[in-house]
Amino acid sequence: MNDIQYRLPQKRALVTELPGPKSAALTARRRATVAAGVGSSVPVYAADADGGVVVDVDGNSLIDLGSGIAVTSVGASDPAVAEAVREQVGHFTHTCFMVTPYEGYVRVAEELAALTPGDHEKRTVLFNSGAEAVENAIKVARLATGRDAVVAFDHAYHGRTNLTMALTAKSMPYKAHFGPFAPEVYRLPMSYPYRDQDGLTGEQAAQRAISQMEKQIGADSLAAIVIEPIQGEGGFIVPAEGFLPTLVNWARANGVVFIADEVQTGFSRTGAWFACEHEEIVPDIITMAKGMAGGMPLSAITGRAELLDKVHPGGLGGTYGGNPVACAAALAAIDSMRKFDLPARAQHISDLALPRLQALAAEVGVIGDVRGRGAMLAMEFVKPGTTEPDAELTKAIAARALEQGVILLTCGTYGNVIRLLPPLVIGDDLLDDALTVIEQIVRSLV
Repeated sequence: MNDIQYRLPQKRALVTELPGPKSAALTARRRATVAAGVGSSVPVYAADADGGVVVDVDGNSLIDLGSGIAVTSVGASDPAVAEAVREQVGHFTHTCFMVTPYEGYVRVAEELAALTPGDHEKRTVLFNSGAEAVENAIKVARLATGRDAVVAFDHAYHGRTNLTMALTAKSMPYKAHFGPFAPEVYRLPMSYPYRDQDGLTGEQAAQRAISQMEKQIGADSLAAIVIEPIQGEGGFIVPAEGFLPTLVNWARANGVVFIADEVQTGFSRTGAWFACEHEEIVPDIITMAKGMAGGMPLSAITGRAELLDKVHPGGLGGTYGGNPVACAAALAAIDSMRKFDLPARAQHISDLALPRLQALAAEVGVIGDVRGRGAMLAMEFVKPGTTEPDAELTKAIAARALEQGVILLTCGTYGNVIRLLPPLVIGDDLLDDALTVIEQIVRSLV
Protein backbone atom coordinates (compact mmCIF):
# COMPACT_ATOMS: atom_id res chain seq x y z
CA MET A 1 0.00 0.00 0.00
CA ASN A 2 3.02 2.29 0.17
CA ASP A 3 2.57 3.24 -3.49
CA ILE A 4 -0.90 4.71 -2.94
CA GLN A 5 -0.72 8.47 -2.62
CA TYR A 6 -3.39 10.03 -0.41
CA ARG A 7 -4.60 13.58 -0.89
CA LEU A 8 -6.03 13.95 2.63
CA PRO A 9 -4.43 13.00 5.96
CA GLN A 10 -5.42 9.44 6.77
CA LYS A 11 -6.40 9.86 10.39
CA ARG A 12 -9.44 10.17 12.62
CA ALA A 13 -9.75 13.70 13.96
CA LEU A 14 -12.75 15.32 15.63
CA VAL A 15 -13.00 19.08 16.06
CA THR A 16 -16.69 19.23 17.03
CA GLU A 17 -19.28 16.94 18.49
CA LEU A 18 -21.08 14.92 15.85
CA PRO A 19 -23.11 16.14 14.16
CA GLY A 20 -21.40 19.51 14.14
CA PRO A 21 -23.19 22.85 13.73
CA LYS A 22 -22.85 23.00 9.94
CA SER A 23 -24.20 19.48 9.54
CA ALA A 24 -27.05 20.34 11.90
CA ALA A 25 -27.89 23.38 9.81
CA LEU A 26 -27.90 21.29 6.65
CA THR A 27 -30.22 18.80 8.30
CA ALA A 28 -32.68 21.61 8.98
CA ARG A 29 -32.50 22.73 5.35
CA ARG A 30 -32.91 19.13 4.22
CA ARG A 31 -36.09 18.67 6.24
CA ALA A 32 -37.62 21.62 4.45
CA THR A 33 -36.86 20.34 0.96
CA VAL A 34 -35.91 16.63 0.78
CA ALA A 35 -38.58 13.94 1.00
CA ALA A 36 -38.67 12.17 4.35
CA GLY A 37 -38.59 8.80 2.59
CA VAL A 38 -34.92 9.28 1.73
CA GLY A 39 -32.97 8.14 4.76
CA SER A 40 -29.32 8.61 5.72
CA SER A 41 -27.33 6.34 8.00
CA VAL A 42 -25.34 9.13 9.64
CA PRO A 43 -26.34 12.78 10.26
CA VAL A 44 -23.09 14.34 9.04
CA TYR A 45 -22.57 15.95 5.65
CA ALA A 46 -19.52 15.17 3.55
CA ALA A 47 -17.28 17.92 2.21
CA ASP A 48 -14.34 15.79 1.06
CA ALA A 49 -13.24 12.17 0.99
CA ASP A 50 -10.08 10.28 0.10
CA GLY A 51 -8.63 6.88 0.84
CA GLY A 52 -10.23 5.67 4.05
CA VAL A 53 -11.53 8.99 5.40
CA VAL A 54 -14.55 11.23 4.94
CA VAL A 55 -14.20 14.87 6.02
CA ASP A 56 -17.46 16.54 6.97
CA VAL A 57 -18.54 20.16 6.52
CA ASP A 58 -17.43 20.95 10.10
CA GLY A 59 -13.89 19.73 9.45
CA ASN A 60 -14.17 16.39 11.25
CA SER A 61 -12.21 13.53 9.69
CA LEU A 62 -14.07 10.23 10.04
CA ILE A 63 -12.90 6.71 9.27
CA ASP A 64 -15.03 5.29 6.49
CA LEU A 65 -16.10 1.67 7.04
CA GLY A 66 -19.04 1.99 4.66
CA SER A 67 -17.57 3.01 1.28
CA GLY A 68 -20.94 4.43 0.25
CA ILE A 69 -22.27 0.85 0.60
CA ALA A 70 -19.35 -0.89 -1.13
CA VAL A 71 -19.06 1.68 -3.93
CA THR A 72 -15.81 3.57 -3.33
CA SER A 73 -13.55 0.53 -3.25
CA VAL A 74 -10.73 2.47 -4.96
CA GLY A 75 -11.41 5.45 -2.69
CA ALA A 76 -13.85 8.30 -3.14
CA SER A 77 -11.40 10.45 -5.12
CA ASP A 78 -9.04 8.00 -6.80
CA PRO A 79 -6.71 10.18 -8.91
CA ALA A 80 -7.02 7.94 -11.97
CA VAL A 81 -10.81 8.01 -11.81
CA ALA A 82 -10.90 11.76 -11.24
CA GLU A 83 -8.59 12.40 -14.20
CA ALA A 84 -10.53 10.06 -16.49
CA VAL A 85 -13.76 11.85 -15.59
CA ARG A 86 -12.20 15.29 -16.20
CA GLU A 87 -10.86 14.23 -19.58
CA GLN A 88 -14.14 12.69 -20.75
CA VAL A 89 -16.22 15.64 -19.56
CA GLY A 90 -13.97 17.88 -21.62
CA HIS A 91 -15.00 16.00 -24.77
CA PHE A 92 -18.69 15.16 -24.20
CA THR A 93 -20.92 14.21 -21.32
CA HIS A 94 -23.62 12.38 -23.29
CA THR A 95 -24.71 11.33 -26.73
CA CYS A 96 -26.78 8.26 -25.75
CA PHE A 97 -25.23 4.98 -26.82
CA MET A 98 -28.52 4.07 -28.53
CA VAL A 99 -28.16 7.12 -30.78
CA THR A 100 -24.46 7.86 -31.31
CA PRO A 101 -22.33 5.13 -29.72
CA TYR A 102 -18.78 5.57 -28.42
CA GLU A 103 -15.72 3.46 -27.71
CA GLY A 104 -15.86 3.69 -23.89
CA TYR A 105 -18.99 1.53 -23.73
CA VAL A 106 -17.36 -1.10 -25.94
CA ARG A 107 -14.17 -1.05 -23.87
CA VAL A 108 -16.12 -1.60 -20.64
CA ALA A 109 -17.91 -4.55 -22.26
CA GLU A 110 -14.56 -5.99 -23.31
CA GLU A 111 -13.20 -5.63 -19.76
CA LEU A 112 -16.25 -7.33 -18.25
CA ALA A 113 -16.01 -10.21 -20.69
CA ALA A 114 -12.41 -10.75 -19.59
CA LEU A 115 -12.99 -10.29 -15.84
CA THR A 116 -16.21 -12.21 -15.18
CA PRO A 117 -16.12 -15.97 -14.52
CA GLY A 118 -16.19 -18.40 -17.43
CA ASP A 119 -14.46 -18.64 -20.79
CA HIS A 120 -17.66 -18.79 -22.86
CA GLU A 121 -18.61 -16.10 -25.38
CA LYS A 122 -20.21 -13.19 -23.54
CA ARG A 123 -22.30 -10.12 -24.17
CA THR A 124 -22.80 -7.04 -21.96
CA VAL A 125 -25.39 -4.30 -21.54
CA LEU A 126 -24.76 -1.23 -19.38
CA PHE A 127 -27.28 0.54 -17.15
CA ASN A 128 -27.27 3.00 -14.23
CA SER A 129 -28.13 1.09 -11.05
CA GLY A 130 -28.00 -2.37 -9.55
CA ALA A 131 -31.79 -2.65 -9.60
CA GLU A 132 -31.82 -1.90 -13.33
CA ALA A 133 -29.22 -4.60 -13.91
CA VAL A 134 -31.24 -7.21 -11.99
CA GLU A 135 -34.49 -6.31 -13.78
CA ASN A 136 -32.85 -6.57 -17.17
CA ALA A 137 -31.15 -9.86 -16.34
CA ILE A 138 -34.60 -11.27 -15.58
CA LYS A 139 -35.99 -9.78 -18.79
CA VAL A 140 -33.30 -11.62 -20.72
CA ALA A 141 -33.92 -14.88 -18.86
CA ARG A 142 -37.67 -14.77 -19.46
CA LEU A 143 -37.34 -14.00 -23.15
CA ALA A 144 -34.58 -16.54 -23.74
CA THR A 145 -36.36 -19.40 -21.96
CA GLY A 146 -39.96 -18.56 -22.78
CA ARG A 147 -40.77 -19.08 -19.10
CA ASP A 148 -42.12 -16.69 -16.47
CA ALA A 149 -41.26 -17.83 -12.93
CA VAL A 150 -38.28 -16.46 -11.01
CA VAL A 151 -36.85 -17.76 -7.73
CA ALA A 152 -35.26 -15.55 -5.09
CA PHE A 153 -34.23 -16.39 -1.53
CA ASP A 154 -34.91 -15.53 2.09
CA HIS A 155 -32.92 -12.50 3.31
CA ALA A 156 -32.30 -11.34 -0.29
CA TYR A 157 -31.93 -7.73 -1.34
CA HIS A 158 -32.07 -6.90 -5.05
CA GLY A 159 -33.35 -3.31 -5.23
CA ARG A 160 -36.28 -0.92 -4.77
CA THR A 161 -37.98 -0.92 -8.18
CA ASN A 162 -41.21 -2.88 -8.47
CA LEU A 163 -39.75 -6.13 -9.74
CA THR A 164 -36.71 -5.98 -7.49
CA MET A 165 -38.92 -5.22 -4.47
CA ALA A 166 -40.72 -8.47 -5.25
CA LEU A 167 -37.33 -10.22 -5.19
CA THR A 168 -36.24 -8.47 -1.99
CA ALA A 169 -37.18 -10.32 1.19
CA LYS A 170 -37.34 -7.62 3.86
CA SER A 171 -40.58 -5.68 4.16
CA MET A 172 -39.60 -2.60 6.18
CA PRO A 173 -38.30 -0.27 4.90
CA TYR A 174 -38.05 -1.63 1.38
CA LYS A 175 -41.48 -3.07 0.55
CA ALA A 176 -44.02 -2.00 3.15
CA HIS A 177 -47.12 -0.41 1.54
CA PHE A 178 -45.54 -0.23 -1.93
CA GLY A 179 -47.42 -3.18 -3.46
CA PRO A 180 -48.81 -4.87 -5.40
CA PHE A 181 -45.58 -6.41 -6.60
CA ALA A 182 -44.60 -8.15 -9.81
CA PRO A 183 -46.07 -11.66 -10.09
CA GLU A 184 -44.40 -15.03 -10.65
CA VAL A 185 -41.68 -14.44 -8.07
CA TYR A 186 -41.14 -17.27 -5.57
CA ARG A 187 -39.09 -17.16 -2.37
CA LEU A 188 -37.11 -20.16 -1.13
CA PRO A 189 -35.01 -20.84 1.98
CA MET A 190 -31.42 -19.65 1.93
CA SER A 191 -28.40 -21.40 3.39
CA TYR A 192 -27.77 -19.42 6.60
CA PRO A 193 -25.18 -21.45 8.53
CA TYR A 194 -25.57 -19.54 11.82
CA ARG A 195 -29.34 -20.02 11.91
CA ASP A 196 -29.80 -23.29 10.03
CA GLN A 197 -30.40 -26.46 11.98
CA ASP A 198 -27.18 -28.05 13.21
CA GLY A 199 -25.38 -30.12 10.64
CA LEU A 200 -27.25 -28.86 7.56
CA THR A 201 -24.70 -28.89 4.77
CA GLY A 202 -24.67 -26.56 1.81
CA GLU A 203 -25.71 -29.37 -0.52
CA GLN A 204 -28.58 -30.33 1.79
CA ALA A 205 -29.74 -26.72 2.00
CA ALA A 206 -29.67 -26.53 -1.79
CA GLN A 207 -31.62 -29.76 -2.13
CA ARG A 208 -34.23 -28.33 0.26
CA ALA A 209 -34.67 -25.39 -2.11
CA ILE A 210 -34.62 -27.57 -5.22
CA SER A 211 -37.34 -29.81 -3.78
CA GLN A 212 -39.56 -26.79 -3.27
CA MET A 213 -38.83 -25.50 -6.78
CA GLU A 214 -39.78 -28.81 -8.31
CA LYS A 215 -42.95 -29.19 -6.25
CA GLN A 216 -44.23 -25.62 -6.15
CA ILE A 217 -43.12 -24.25 -9.53
CA GLY A 218 -41.81 -26.96 -11.82
CA ALA A 219 -38.57 -26.66 -13.73
CA ASP A 220 -40.42 -26.23 -17.02
CA SER A 221 -42.00 -23.01 -15.71
CA LEU A 222 -38.87 -21.53 -14.14
CA ALA A 223 -36.95 -18.90 -16.09
CA ALA A 224 -34.26 -17.96 -13.57
CA ILE A 225 -32.75 -18.33 -10.15
CA VAL A 226 -31.36 -15.02 -8.88
CA ILE A 227 -29.08 -15.01 -5.84
CA GLU A 228 -26.37 -12.97 -4.17
CA PRO A 229 -23.32 -15.25 -3.72
CA ILE A 230 -22.93 -13.48 -0.38
CA GLN A 231 -26.10 -11.76 0.74
CA GLY A 232 -25.58 -8.08 1.44
CA GLU A 233 -28.42 -6.19 3.07
CA GLY A 234 -29.76 -9.47 4.45
CA GLY A 235 -26.79 -9.73 6.80
CA PHE A 236 -23.61 -10.62 4.87
CA ILE A 237 -24.74 -14.23 4.86
CA VAL A 238 -22.15 -16.58 3.36
CA PRO A 239 -23.94 -19.77 2.29
CA ALA A 240 -22.47 -23.09 3.37
CA GLU A 241 -19.96 -24.60 1.00
CA GLY A 242 -21.67 -26.57 -1.73
CA PHE A 243 -24.93 -24.60 -1.70
CA LEU A 244 -24.21 -22.49 -4.76
CA PRO A 245 -22.60 -25.23 -6.92
CA THR A 246 -25.53 -27.56 -6.27
CA LEU A 247 -27.99 -24.88 -7.39
CA VAL A 248 -25.92 -24.09 -10.48
CA ASN A 249 -25.75 -27.75 -11.49
CA TRP A 250 -29.51 -28.19 -11.10
CA ALA A 251 -30.21 -25.00 -13.05
CA ARG A 252 -27.90 -26.05 -15.86
CA ALA A 253 -29.51 -29.49 -16.08
CA ASN A 254 -32.99 -27.98 -16.30
CA GLY A 255 -32.44 -25.06 -18.66
CA VAL A 256 -32.90 -22.48 -15.87
CA VAL A 257 -30.84 -19.29 -16.10
CA PHE A 258 -28.61 -18.83 -13.04
CA ILE A 259 -28.22 -15.11 -12.27
CA ALA A 260 -25.52 -14.11 -9.78
CA ASP A 261 -26.26 -10.72 -8.25
CA GLU A 262 -22.75 -9.40 -7.60
CA VAL A 263 -23.82 -5.78 -7.24
CA GLN A 264 -22.27 -5.58 -3.76
CA THR A 265 -19.77 -8.46 -3.89
CA GLY A 266 -18.13 -7.67 -7.22
CA PHE A 267 -14.92 -5.92 -8.17
CA SER A 268 -12.41 -7.17 -5.61
CA ARG A 269 -14.61 -6.74 -2.52
CA THR A 270 -14.47 -10.35 -1.29
CA GLY A 271 -10.82 -11.08 -2.07
CA ALA A 272 -11.56 -12.14 -5.64
CA TRP A 273 -12.77 -10.16 -8.62
CA PHE A 274 -16.18 -11.76 -8.07
CA ALA A 275 -17.55 -13.79 -5.17
CA CYS A 276 -18.57 -16.60 -7.55
CA GLU A 277 -14.90 -17.42 -7.90
CA HIS A 278 -14.61 -18.68 -4.31
CA GLU A 279 -16.54 -21.83 -5.23
CA GLU A 280 -15.63 -21.74 -8.91
CA ILE A 281 -19.19 -21.35 -10.10
CA VAL A 282 -19.94 -19.80 -13.49
CA PRO A 283 -23.25 -17.93 -13.67
CA ASP A 284 -25.20 -17.63 -16.90
CA ILE A 285 -25.68 -13.91 -16.19
CA ILE A 286 -23.89 -11.76 -13.64
CA THR A 287 -25.19 -8.38 -12.47
CA MET A 288 -22.76 -5.67 -11.41
CA ALA A 289 -22.79 -2.09 -10.12
CA LYS A 290 -21.51 -0.35 -6.96
CA GLY A 291 -17.72 -0.77 -6.96
CA MET A 292 -17.24 -0.91 -10.72
CA ALA A 293 -16.96 2.81 -11.51
CA GLY A 294 -15.32 4.48 -8.53
CA GLY A 295 -18.53 6.18 -7.39
CA MET A 296 -20.03 7.08 -10.76
CA PRO A 297 -23.46 5.58 -11.54
CA LEU A 298 -22.93 2.54 -13.74
CA SER A 299 -24.22 -1.02 -13.74
CA ALA A 300 -24.02 -3.96 -16.08
CA ILE A 301 -25.21 -7.39 -16.96
CA THR A 302 -22.73 -9.75 -18.58
CA GLY A 303 -23.89 -13.15 -19.70
CA ARG A 304 -23.81 -15.94 -22.20
CA ALA A 305 -23.97 -14.62 -25.74
CA GLU A 306 -26.70 -17.09 -26.72
CA LEU A 307 -28.96 -15.64 -24.01
CA LEU A 308 -28.40 -11.92 -24.45
CA ASP A 309 -28.36 -12.05 -28.24
CA LYS A 310 -31.87 -13.50 -28.27
CA VAL A 311 -33.26 -10.13 -27.28
CA HIS A 312 -34.53 -8.06 -30.21
CA PRO A 313 -32.83 -4.70 -30.97
CA GLY A 314 -34.30 -2.00 -28.75
CA GLY A 315 -35.38 -4.48 -26.09
CA LEU A 316 -32.49 -3.49 -23.81
CA GLY A 317 -30.99 -0.11 -23.02
CA GLY A 318 -31.92 3.27 -21.59
CA THR A 319 -31.15 6.92 -22.17
CA TYR A 320 -28.31 7.14 -19.65
CA GLY A 321 -27.21 3.50 -19.66
CA GLY A 322 -23.44 3.32 -20.10
CA ASN A 323 -22.98 7.08 -19.86
CA PRO A 324 -19.57 7.99 -21.35
CA VAL A 325 -18.33 9.69 -18.17
CA ALA A 326 -19.30 6.68 -16.08
CA CYS A 327 -17.60 4.37 -18.59
CA ALA A 328 -14.40 6.40 -18.37
CA ALA A 329 -14.56 6.16 -14.58
CA ALA A 330 -15.08 2.40 -14.72
CA LEU A 331 -12.10 1.84 -16.99
CA ALA A 332 -9.90 3.90 -14.67
CA ALA A 333 -11.24 2.17 -11.55
CA ILE A 334 -10.55 -1.26 -13.02
CA ASP A 335 -7.03 -0.14 -13.89
CA SER A 336 -6.53 0.95 -10.26
CA MET A 337 -7.87 -2.37 -9.00
CA ARG A 338 -5.26 -4.13 -11.11
CA LYS A 339 -2.46 -1.70 -10.31
CA PHE A 340 -2.91 -2.01 -6.55
CA ASP A 341 -4.06 -5.66 -6.67
CA LEU A 342 -7.21 -4.86 -4.71
CA PRO A 343 -8.43 -8.47 -4.55
CA ALA A 344 -5.27 -9.26 -2.58
CA ARG A 345 -5.74 -6.08 -0.55
CA ALA A 346 -9.27 -7.17 0.37
CA GLN A 347 -7.88 -10.46 1.62
CA HIS A 348 -5.23 -8.59 3.59
CA ILE A 349 -7.97 -6.53 5.25
CA SER A 350 -9.67 -9.79 6.23
CA ASP A 351 -6.41 -11.17 7.61
CA LEU A 352 -6.07 -8.08 9.81
CA ALA A 353 -9.67 -7.69 10.91
CA LEU A 354 -11.21 -11.15 11.10
CA PRO A 355 -9.03 -12.53 13.94
CA ARG A 356 -9.76 -9.43 16.03
CA LEU A 357 -13.50 -9.69 15.45
CA GLN A 358 -13.44 -13.37 16.31
CA ALA A 359 -11.46 -12.71 19.50
CA LEU A 360 -13.93 -10.00 20.46
CA ALA A 361 -16.83 -12.40 19.88
CA ALA A 362 -15.22 -14.99 22.15
CA GLU A 363 -14.70 -12.36 24.84
CA VAL A 364 -18.05 -10.55 25.06
CA GLY A 365 -20.69 -13.23 24.54
CA VAL A 366 -23.09 -11.05 22.51
CA ILE A 367 -21.69 -11.70 19.05
CA GLY A 368 -23.35 -14.83 17.77
CA ASP A 369 -21.46 -15.01 14.52
CA VAL A 370 -18.54 -13.38 12.74
CA ARG A 371 -18.54 -13.98 9.00
CA GLY A 372 -17.73 -12.69 5.54
CA ARG A 373 -15.03 -12.78 2.92
CA GLY A 374 -12.30 -10.28 2.14
CA ALA A 375 -13.32 -6.74 3.03
CA MET A 376 -16.97 -7.71 3.38
CA LEU A 377 -17.14 -8.67 7.06
CA ALA A 378 -19.92 -8.74 9.64
CA MET A 379 -20.78 -9.37 13.27
CA GLU A 380 -24.25 -10.62 14.20
CA PHE A 381 -25.30 -9.41 17.65
CA VAL A 382 -27.56 -11.48 19.91
CA LYS A 383 -28.80 -11.35 23.46
CA PRO A 384 -26.45 -13.11 25.90
CA GLY A 385 -26.76 -16.87 25.97
CA THR A 386 -29.24 -16.97 23.08
CA THR A 387 -29.49 -16.60 19.32
CA GLU A 388 -32.19 -13.94 19.71
CA PRO A 389 -31.28 -10.91 17.58
CA ASP A 390 -30.32 -7.75 19.46
CA ALA A 391 -31.11 -4.88 17.12
CA GLU A 392 -30.99 -2.28 19.88
CA LEU A 393 -27.41 -3.12 20.83
CA THR A 394 -26.45 -3.09 17.16
CA LYS A 395 -27.96 0.34 16.68
CA ALA A 396 -26.25 1.64 19.82
CA ILE A 397 -22.84 0.41 18.63
CA ALA A 398 -23.20 2.18 15.30
CA ALA A 399 -24.33 5.40 17.01
CA ARG A 400 -21.47 5.32 19.51
CA ALA A 401 -18.98 4.63 16.72
CA LEU A 402 -20.13 7.74 14.87
CA GLU A 403 -19.69 9.82 18.02
CA GLN A 404 -16.07 8.68 18.03
CA GLY A 405 -15.51 9.30 14.32
CA VAL A 406 -16.08 5.90 12.72
CA ILE A 407 -18.76 5.37 10.09
CA LEU A 408 -20.39 1.97 10.58
CA LEU A 409 -23.36 0.50 8.72
CA THR A 410 -25.91 -1.94 10.06
CA CYS A 411 -27.84 -4.53 8.08
CA GLY A 412 -29.60 -7.88 8.41
CA THR A 413 -33.16 -9.12 8.24
CA TYR A 414 -33.37 -8.65 12.01
CA GLY A 415 -31.39 -5.38 12.11
CA ASN A 416 -28.71 -6.99 14.28
CA VAL A 417 -25.65 -7.04 12.03
CA ILE A 418 -22.74 -4.61 11.92
CA ARG A 419 -21.08 -4.71 8.52
CA LEU A 420 -17.56 -3.60 7.70
CA LEU A 421 -17.09 -2.34 4.13
CA PRO A 422 -13.95 -0.20 4.17
CA PRO A 423 -12.49 1.21 0.97
CA LEU A 424 -10.01 -1.37 -0.25
CA VAL A 425 -7.32 1.33 -0.27
CA ILE A 426 -7.64 1.99 3.47
CA GLY A 427 -4.28 1.97 5.24
CA ASP A 428 -3.43 -0.54 7.95
CA ASP A 429 -3.01 2.12 10.65
CA LEU A 430 -6.41 3.63 9.93
CA LEU A 431 -8.08 0.22 9.92
CA ASP A 432 -6.35 -0.64 13.20
CA ASP A 433 -7.68 2.56 14.76
CA ALA A 434 -11.23 1.80 13.60
CA LEU A 435 -11.11 -1.76 14.94
CA THR A 436 -9.81 -0.51 18.29
CA VAL A 437 -12.73 1.93 18.52
CA ILE A 438 -15.20 -0.87 17.74
CA GLU A 439 -13.66 -3.17 20.32
CA GLN A 440 -13.78 -0.51 23.02
CA ILE A 441 -17.39 0.37 22.24
CA VAL A 442 -18.62 -3.21 22.29
CA ARG A 443 -16.85 -3.89 25.58
CA SER A 444 -18.35 -0.76 27.10
CA LEU A 445 -21.92 -1.67 26.13
CA VAL A 446 -22.03 -5.27 27.36
